[in-house]
Amino acid sequence: MPPPSVESITQLVHGFYGDVRNDPLLGPVFEQALHGRWEAHLQRLVDFWSTVALGTRSFKGDVFGKHMALQGVTPAHFAAWVGLWQQHTNGLFTPEVAHDLQVAAHGIARNLFRGYFGSDPAFATPRSDEHAHGHSHP
Repeated sequence: MPPPSVESITQLVHGFYGDVRNDPLLGPVFEQALHGRWEAHLQRLVDFWSTVALGTRSFKGDVFGKHMALQGVTPAHFAAWVGLWQQHTNGLFTPEVAHDLQVAAHGIARNLFRGYFGSDPAFATPRSDEHAHGHSHP
């Protein structure tokens, strides 16, 4: 598998959001928000993920504020989005690169989830340092 590039990030974003649009749960929420503006949004998403994965710094924007304006979002939407992202990243990249992209996506999703629901999502992966201070159970 090639290292991440603008081309592979573009492939990831377009493939992933193609599945999002076709998803019975996710599609309607995204379609309501982006109707008629998908192409522009996909380019912004390529810029965003290129900034995350490649350090291109091509993205400027308010991710949190824009997403807080969406209507009808439930915890199930987050779980579905994270699951699809995992499938697409695993299919396109080496395990190390896929993992880094998944960690970034989980962090973004976790922040948005807290904004909507005021708690951590069930899909939030614990960081390894959280286990070091755990309590022992009998």
